[in-house]
Amino acid sequence: MQKINKNVVLALLSLTSLVFLLFQLYYYKFYLSQKNGAVFSKVRGSLSGQDSTRWHVVRKFLGLISSHNIPVYLIDPLILGLVDKDIEQIRSSPDGPSPECKYFCAPRDFTTFALLDKTWKHEVGLFRTAEKMGFQWLKIINKDPRLDGVDDLSGIEIPLHYIFKLASHAIHLVVFYERSGNYLWHGPLRLKQHMDKKFVPFRKLHFGRYPGAYEKPELLLVSIDDLKVQIPKNPSSFLEEMSHSRFLECRYREARAFFQLYPDDASLGAVEFRKKAKSLLHLAALTLNKLGVKFWLSSGTCLGWFRQCNVIPHSKDVDLGIFIRDYKTDIIPAFQKAGLPLKHKFGKVEDSLELSFQGDDDVKLDIFFFYEEDDHIWNGGTQAKSGKKFKYLFPKFTLCWTEFVELRVHVPCETLQYIEANYGPDWKVPVKTWDWKSSPSNVQYNGIWPIDEWDDVIQIY
Repeated sequence: MQKINKNVVLALLSLTSLVFLLFQLYYYKFYLSQKNGAVFSKVRGSLSGQDSTRWHVVRKFLGLISSHNIPVYLIDPLILGLVDKDIEQIRSSPDGPSPECKYFCAPRDFTTFALLDKTWKHEVGLFRTAEKMGFQWLKIINKDPRLDGVDDLSGIEIPLHYIFKLASHAIHLVVFYERSGNYLWHGPLRLKQHMDKKFVPFRKLHFGRYPGAYEKPELLLVSIDDLKVQIPKNPSSFLEEMSHSRFLECRYREARAFFQLYPDDASLGAVEFRKKAKSLLHLAALTLNKLGVKFWLSSGTCLGWFRQCNVIPHSKDVDLGIFIRDYKTDIIPAFQKAGLPLKHKFGKVEDSLELSFQGDDDVKLDIFFFYEEDDHIWNGGTQAKSGKKFKYLFPKFTLCWTEFVELRVHVPCETLQYIEANYGPDWKVPVKTWDWKSSPSNVQYNGIWPIDEWDDVIQIY
C-alpha cells in the first residue's frame, strides 16, 4: 500500500511539473516575446537557443535604429563572407523568406554595422530607447583628425564607435566620416581609463584596432534571414578593401616641431611649386587609379609627408613607388594621354625600371619600380652618360593609407624604417644639396649596362 502511494505521488508531481512547463512556454510565446519584440518562430529551420539569440539581438537593433531613422549598413566580415557566396541568389530574391537562419545565426560574439556620421545627429533619444529595449551601451570618442593641422591642433572629440549589448551578443556600430580626399574614414577604438574593459571582449572586434580608410560604398537593400538590411553591393570588394584599409594620420605635432627649428619656406616660388606638385600628384593618382595600379609616396615626397606634412619646396619633383609586379604596358600611354610626356625611361621591366614624366614647367613626376627579394626590396637607378647602375635597398614593408594634399594615397606602413633606409638617421635635418648617386644611405653600385643595350635601357626624350 505504501509503494502504491509513492507512485501516485510521483505521478502527480510529474504531471504538475509538465503543466507548469507548458504554462511557462505559453506565457513566453504570447506575452514576453511580443513585449520584447522577439518572435523566434519567424526564424525558420532548426536552431538552438543560442543561435536564435544572435538573430533576436540583431532584429531588435535593426528595429531600434529604424525607429530613429538611422541608416546603417552591414559590414560584418564573417556575415559578408557567407553572403558573398550566395550573393546572386540573395540579389535575385530580395524579399523571399529564408528557409533557415544561415547568416545572422552563425557563431560569433559581435555583429558589426556602419553608420555615416552626416546622416544622423540625435543620439540622446536613441540611447533612451535602447535602454528601454534592454540594451546596455557604450560610446567611444576620440580626437577629430580632420580639424588638425600644422597651425592648429584642435583636440575636439567626436564619437567613433558605439557598442550595444543584449544578452550574450553585442552590436558594434562603427562611425564613418567623410574626409577631404573624397573617401570614408573610421577612427581607432581606444577606451578611456574610466571605461569598463570587460564590457565586451574588445580584442575580438574586427574594426578599431587601427584607423581605416575606404571608398564610398554603393549599397544594396536585401533580405537576409528574413531581416531587411543594407550591405555593400559587392561584398567581396569590400572585404578585400577591409584587409588593406589601415590608415596613418599625418604627424602634425612633429611637423610643428620641425618648423620651429626650420621655418617653412613661404616664398612665392615655394608656394607655386607646391601648388604644381599637388596638381601633378592628383593627376598621377587619377591616371594610375584608372589603370588599377597600386602606388605609394616614395623618396622626397614620402619624406615631406612624414616630416612636415607637406611637399618639400626644394625637391623639384614628385616621387612615386610601384611594385614591378603591378607594372602595366598601359602606364606610359596613359600618362601621355593625360598630358604628361615621357621625359626618360631607364632600365627594363626585368631590371631597374624607372620612368619620368614632365609636368608643368620644371616639375616632373618620377616613378620608381620596386623589386622584391627574400629579405629586402630594392629599386634601381641609371646614370645616362655612363650607363652605371645603382641599387637602393629597403627593408620589406607593407602599404597603408594616408591623406596628403587632400588626396587619399598609400605610404609604407613602416614609414620610419623606409625613411631611415633612404635618408639615414639624420632625416629630420633638411638637405638642399642632394646627389642621387651618393647621398642616399641605402645606395649600392650595381654594375654597368652593356653598351649594346643602351638604346633600350637609356631612353631620353
